[in-house]
Parts: sequence; C-alpha cells; structure tokens
Amino acid sequence: MNNKEIVLDTILSQGMLPLFFYEDADVSLEVIRTMYRAGVRVLEYTNRGKEALSNFYSIKKAVKAEMPDMHLGIGTIKTGLEAEAFVEAGADFIVSPIIDSEVARVAGNHGKLWIPGCMTPTEIHVAQQHKARLIKIFPANIVGPAFISSIRELFPGQLFIPTGGVEIEAGNIAEWFRSGVCAVGMGSKLVSRNVLDKRLYDQLYNDTVKALELVQLSK
Repeated sequence: MNNKEIVLDTILSQGMLPLFFYEDADVSLEVIRTMYRAGVRVLEYTNRGKEALSNFYSIKKAVKAEMPDMHLGIGTIKTGLEAEAFVEAGADFIVSPIIDSEVARVAGNHGKLWIPGCMTPTEIHVAQQHKARLIKIFPANIVGPAFISSIRELFPGQLFIPTGGVEIEAGNIAEWFRSGVCAVGMGSKLVSRNVLDKRLYDQLYNDTVKALELVQLSK
C-alpha cells in the first residue's frame, strides 16, 4: 500500500481530521503531542501564518522521532510553489481550500493525497477530473449536511469531508455522517484560540477523546 492510500485509510478509520495553526512552534508541537496521546494518528497543520513553513520543518522532525505512526499534512495550500515547499518540509498530504491544477500536479508528482475544497457540484466535478479521492466541503457551515445529502447520488463513490460547522456534539456529528460524509474536519471547535493561547492541554486532551468517541459512534 502506498503512502497516499495509507493516509486516506487512516483518515477514514479515524473519522476525523483535526486542523490548526499557531504562531509558536513549541506550542504547536505540544498540541500535536496532546492529540496524539488522545488517539489522533492523522492531523492537518494549516498554512495560515508567516511562521507556518519554518514551524512545519521543526514539528515534522519531532513528530518523526516521537510519533512515527502520525501522518502530518499541510492545509490552506493554494499554489504549486506552496505545495512544493511543504512537500520538501515533509508533508504527508496536502489540503486546499480551493481547486488548483498546479497543487494537484505537485501532489500527483510526489504521490501525496490531495484534498481540495469545494462548495458546488461544478467544483466537485472539476476536482474529480483532477483525480481527487477525497473532497473537502468548505465552508461546510454555509452549505450544511443537507447539501451532502442532496448531491451525493450525483457523485457515486466520492468521499467527502466537511470542514467548518462541525461541533463536538453527538447530534451534530451524527447528522454529518448520516448525510454521507466519510469523516469530519475539526478546527477551532476543537483547537480554539483560547486553548492555544492559554495552553489548555488537559481540556484539549479531553475534548479530543470525546470527539473521537462521538465520531466512532456516528460512523
């Protein structure tokens, strides 16, 4: 099984893809350590600040040494140049808020799973033409679970993951899975700015365990 398939299988089995960015590399690493202890084995760090690339280099080095079974991807990738830079830094997969043919090309050339963001049936069709195995519905809080339910039969076999609007709440998570998603993206509802700024690692651990349990009950 190649790296792309391993990462995809891990996302599917975990059922949740946590994602976050923080300016401080040490705090970022401690967040990842905390979620790893809670059971997370695939995680997206987002390219949302000038420190993201240098942080990713140092975080990836530590993850490789301490958590060899953790798959660490990079999100918010919008250009081929960004994709190349983070692949060089060791990204295991690439997530985008958009569809960009250069990002798709870079991911394909390096054998990386690419997860593009889509909001319309036309965008989903274009993503499929670029061979996207997993498509991110973003911003999911705008379209809601009803969107997935309405379009999934148009795209049989396509895997979807919503990002935005997913709560750590049984009814909300269950509704997303009933709509037809294979996993859920969990950002600020799990790794909030308050958790990051105040280093609330115990809270993060407990919330991560709860989120993982709710996902497994909903799958």
